[in-house]
Amino acid sequence: MAATMDLPLHRNTSAPSVNDILKLAKEQDVQLVRLQFVDLHGHPKNMSIHVAQLEKALNNEIMLDGSSIAGFRTIETSDMFFFPDLSTFKVLPWIEGSRKVARIICDIHNPDGTPFEGCPRNNLKRVLRYVESQGYVYNVGPELEFFLFKKHPDGTISPETHDSAGYYDLGPDDMGEVVRSEIVDTLERLGFEMEADHHEVAQGQHEIDFKYADALRTADNVTTVKIITRLIAAQHGLHATFMPKPIFGVNGSGMHVNQSLGNKDGDNVFASDNEKYKLSQEALWYIGGILKHVRGLTAITNPLVNSYKRLVPGYEAPVYVAWSPSNRSALLRVPAKRGKSTRIELRSPDPAANPYLAFAAMVMAGLDGIKNKIEPPAPAELNIYKLSATERADLNIPSLPGSLYEALEELKASTIAREALGEHIYTEFLQTKIREWDDFRTNVSPWETERYLSRY
Repeated sequence: MAATMDLPLHRNTSAPSVNDILKLAKEQDVQLVRLQFVDLHGHPKNMSIHVAQLEKALNNEIMLDGSSIAGFRTIETSDMFFFPDLSTFKVLPWIEGSRKVARIICDIHNPDGTPFEGCPRNNLKRVLRYVESQGYVYNVGPELEFFLFKKHPDGTISPETHDSAGYYDLGPDDMGEVVRSEIVDTLERLGFEMEADHHEVAQGQHEIDFKYADALRTADNVTTVKIITRLIAAQHGLHATFMPKPIFGVNGSGMHVNQSLGNKDGDNVFASDNEKYKLSQEALWYIGGILKHVRGLTAITNPLVNSYKRLVPGYEAPVYVAWSPSNRSALLRVPAKRGKSTRIELRSPDPAANPYLAFAAMVMAGLDGIKNKIEPPAPAELNIYKLSATERADLNIPSLPGSLYEALEELKASTIAREALGEHIYTEFLQTKIREWDDFRTNVSPWETERYLSRY
């Protein structure tokens, strides 16, 4: 991986120049600009600057304190710089107070101008340079699920969901229609090409889908969708959460990740009219790589203690490591459309994942499958949820880790995860999550006091 650091990344040739952005900001009467980035966990961060400082920002002259950001720098080496990606400049379609606001997504660099290895966006760009060196473009299309909860008059979050509707229900049962419509409208005004939105299985649960793109743009888009969803929900007096399992006894929220590889000519590498399942040999090897490494990557795609409350049998979440051309009980499936639409869908990730890290991990696993010609097992055609443990063992279908602790043990042993995250992020992520597990492990929960306090 290190040898590919100097390879050129595909660039958007239509990206505006510094002068184009300065002109647009003046024409649109922008007063504030948000310099946006993400921390180790994918949480969006920003520094707001006055438009008079915009030219300095576009010339990479604005600093930040890296010691204040999770997983970045210590206080001894904290000076860092914003390096804006000019192609991401957007004037936001609303007024904040009396001021027009724009945002631009930034990479974080060291004082000497080199990319900071702990910046998740920089790390994904590093991985994508490797993908490009192998002759591919990595395309991703996630399906984001979330819940809408009511708020108490004092602004605190109520445990009551916003509606009692179910899968694909309509209004008036689906009281989230208006909220979703506003989210979709706002995203379209920001340049998104939206595909679908609907009510999900659980009460108060929703899904919004947008068109796939290259992995870097898609990771940026996932972050933007989360920001906009929370913002619009708050305007309606609601709280939007991407917590994987906010309610016991109902389905949790996933982030199914559809992915494919393209070549330099724009062809879908996974498509084939001649091979079995109409999947190319590279697609099958890619599947083999994902299935081989997925347990070691699960802490990245499912990073919370709460993630493993979703990954349990009985709630449609995939917990068994198998693949299928169609079967939705498999961890990895191939949706029915073929040709240019050929893709694989990994169904285990959840929306708490940092998309920059999750996409980097998945593509490295898939490319390892292609590099080492890892054949996938036979596809699972049965409903795996209904198989006994003995039957699954006979079919050699293992399970995903059952807790964050198990996932971290797998992560420790995963060379692919270390390559995908880079040494800085891998170390910081692992240490942070070990502390999170220890906090959970030693905490006395309400369930324990309710069950044991009066009995013992």
